[in-house]
Parts: sequence; structure tokens; C-alpha cells
Amino acid sequence: MVTHAVDLVSVVTTPVSAAEIHYVPASVSWLQIRSDLIGDIPADWLRSHFSGHLLYTLRTHLSGGRFDRSNEERQQRLITAASSYDLVELEAESDLCSELLDAIPPGKRMLVWRGPAASVESLESQFRRLSQCPARYYCMILSAADTSDGLRPLSLLKSLSRPDVVAFCGGPLGLWSQLLSPHFGAPLLFGQLHDPARKNGELSTQQLIADYGFPSVRPLERLYGMVGTRIFQSPSPRLHNSACRMLDHPALFLPFHSESFDRFWNGMVRSGVLDDLGIPLQGLVIVSPFKEAAVMVADSSSSRVLKAGSSNVFARSGGRWEAETTDPESIAAIRQLYPVKAAVIGCGGAGRAIAAALQQTGSEVTLVNRGLQRGKYAMQLLDLPFVPLSEFRANGFDVIVNATPVGKDNDGFPCVMDSMEAQTLVIDLAYGSQPTPLVSAVIARGGTAIDGYDVLLTQVRKQFYVMTGLEMPAEISREMVLGIGRNVVPQTKAFPVAQGAPEAYEYSA
Repeated sequence: MVTHAVDLVSVVTTPVSAAEIHYVPASVSWLQIRSDLIGDIPADWLRSHFSGHLLYTLRTHLSGGRFDRSNEERQQRLITAASSYDLVELEAESDLCSELLDAIPPGKRMLVWRGPAASVESLESQFRRLSQCPARYYCMILSAADTSDGLRPLSLLKSLSRPDVVAFCGGPLGLWSQLLSPHFGAPLLFGQLHDPARKNGELSTQQLIADYGFPSVRPLERLYGMVGTRIFQSPSPRLHNSACRMLDHPALFLPFHSESFDRFWNGMVRSGVLDDLGIPLQGLVIVSPFKEAAVMVADSSSSRVLKAGSSNVFARSGGRWEAETTDPESIAAIRQLYPVKAAVIGCGGAGRAIAAALQQTGSEVTLVNRGLQRGKYAMQLLDLPFVPLSEFRANGFDVIVNATPVGKDNDGFPCVMDSMEAQTLVIDLAYGSQPTPLVSAVIARGGTAIDGYDVLLTQVRKQFYVMTGLEMPAEISREMVLGIGRNVVPQTKAFPVAQGAPEAYEYSA
């Protein structure tokens, strides 16, 4: 497939050492120095360790930055930076004055406008005003009130069809639009130098490379994605997008953060805007808390979905959306043990689907849940016995499945461990940056556990097939789930030495 490339910009928001700069991937074209956060770094020092371009940013509070000193000081620092940096960020609402424009040539200006996600017509009008000032790049960053607001900057980019315009919605709700913007001509794509707190909807440049294949911009004919409220920790984009690249499949898998499944469905799917943009949404992985709400909008549902009242994957076929669940794949590794005596802790969508699958094997299944209302609902739906978590004891079971998020953030155990027998097999759906306390405790006792990463990989393979009709390559492995082998910027010590203005630092090699 014919590809082109976007310039990756690695944003530096904390004091940085020479070692950290040396770990910046060769495919990163720019370093953006957030001087409002870390002070002024001499361009000569940066160039001695980085061969790409340098972007200077001194962002004010009005633009989400921290510079709060006089306007005179800010103008002087911008002018000084323009003499040694390749590009200087100028705020469209305050920096288009004659003093700055006379001192900073057009080729070194990046004009940034921030505002609401208005209609495409309003955004086009705003851009016409912005473009009256010559600049190398124009950047329009919109605030999003809903996931579907990200459709507007993409429509703007398609309408303008210019190689010097960046447009996307900021924050968690708009991250997906930033990831798509290079496919509509945006010349720059921003990522953090260090791994950020992903809950904020920010990605590192390492993630842009490993999880989404940038800076290459491949031909794109369809979209897949995952929708939920806690999605940025998931390795699913890395697995799905790697598979698409290996198979030369013209698709991209995106994270759609949303606070309401109904608003997401109406704005992103029923609106048809993605179809009009030429990148139809063909499949969705649905995660908590939307697995039950999703069933209500599906055109058809599998028997497994109807049994559990929950779906975690949608596939589009002939204009219709079909609901399926891959949660039963969580127990695929123990097929040779059926039937078993099993306890399923957690009566949400995943727990109910797993319990129903075990039930179909002839296994003896007990439902366990902290909340009585959801537990009794699952009991009635599946016609299985239910035990409140406060009364549950783990002894006597061959298999225990943790279908709750407990342990994901190293936050304890889903049940009382003292009652668990050494021979009990544990399947833990929770996963985090470290092994969960449950898995660690089972292994420490000499027991056997199937952790959330193995469960995830099994489910992702099935989800990929359901959505695409293609088999995920065997090279997509547990190591890729864990991110093993990815270049990670080491968190080495920087060398800040105060000089001049309090926020200015000198950086030692």
C-alpha cells in the first residue's frame, strides 16, 4: 500500500536529560519544549543531542498553560526563542501584534487557536480570519463536550484540504480525532515524550509509533474501535493495529472515550458522518459500563448475547449491526477440564456471559456478587445459584473466575483468600501494570492462575475475527500484549540548575 508520513512532535513537559533525548525515536521529527512548564532550554544544547526540529512554546493560562508573568516578558522570550528555534507557538487571541510579527518571520510561526467545537461553517470562517496572518502552520484545537464533536475538525480538514493545517478536539473525548487527523492532511501529530497518565486522553510518541504505526499514514478504508469510560490503559489498539499492518488491511482501531453510550451511538454511528468522510465504522469492542446498553441498539444478537443480556463486540454487515460476546472465550483454556465446579465472582456482563458458557458445559456454577440487586438479576436470568460476596468461601471449587475489576489497580482481592484451596484454578480477568494481588497470591502458594493478559489476548483474537472476518496473525503474542520490546524512554534524572527567571533551567549533558 502507498503511504505517506506525518511529522511526529514529542512534547517535553518535565525537565529532561541528555539520556532521555537520546532515547527519542529516530522517527520523531520535532521536540516541543513547553517552557511555561519547565523553563527555557538552550536550543544549542538540544541540537547537540537531537537532530530534528525544535518548537518553542510559552503557553498562557488562557490557553491551558502556566505562564503568568508580564506580557512584556513573554514577548521578549518568544522573540529570543525565534532566533534559535525552528518554530514558535503563537496564540491567535493575543500574539498577533506588530511587535511579535515584525520579529518572528512567517516561516517560524505556528498560529494556535483554541475554541469550542462549533459547526464546520463557523470553523471555516474562523480559519479564514486566522489565515490572514502568514504562518508555517495553523493549529485549531477544539474543546469537546461529546465524542462526536471530533467529527467537526476532521470535516474541516477535509473541506480545507491544506497541508499546513492541524485540527482536532483535545482531551479524552477528542483523542480519536487527533489520531485520525493525519489521514485528512494534518502535517503534525503531538505525543508526550514520557508516558503520560492515559486517563487524561494523552499518548506518548512511543505509543503513537507502537500502537498506531505512525509516522506512516497508511491508506484507510474503514474504522474499528473500542468504546467505554476506562479505555486508555488497554493494549487492544496495539494488537488490532499491528494485525491490520501485518495483513495489509486498510483499517485503524481507535479508542472512543464516551460518558454515554446512547450519545455515542447517535452521534458517531447513526449520524453517518464517518461514512460521509469515507471511513465507515465497521466494528466496535464495547467495554464497561456499556455492555448491557449496547444490546438495546443492536439489529440482531447472538444466542450467547441474549442469554447473558450483554455484548462486548459489534460487527457491521450489510448496514446492520450484529451483537456478539467474546467474554466466554475467557474460559477457553480450561475446555479439557469440563465439567467443573466453578464460582464466578462478578455478575456484570462479562461474569454473566462466562457463567452461561460454563453452564452449557454441564459445569456446576455458583454466582457471586457484592451487590445483591445485580446478583439476584443474574440468578434469575441464568437460573443459577447466587451467594453474596460477604458470605462466599472459596473452598470446594475447582475453578474460580474473577470477573470484576478488583485487583486491576493493585487494590486488593475479590474474595477471602484464606478459604481458597491450593489446587483451585484461578482465572482473573483483571489486569494492570503489575500482576494482580490475586494472581500473585495464587502463584506464591504454588497454585495455577490464568491472568488477565492471557484472557485479553484470547478475546482480542476472537474480536478481530468477528469484526474483520480475518484471522489475527500468530505473531500477535502475549509479549505484545505486555508491551515487551517497546522502546521506553528511561526516567533518568535530569539536571535542573536555576538561573535567571525562576522557571528557567540549565541542562547538563
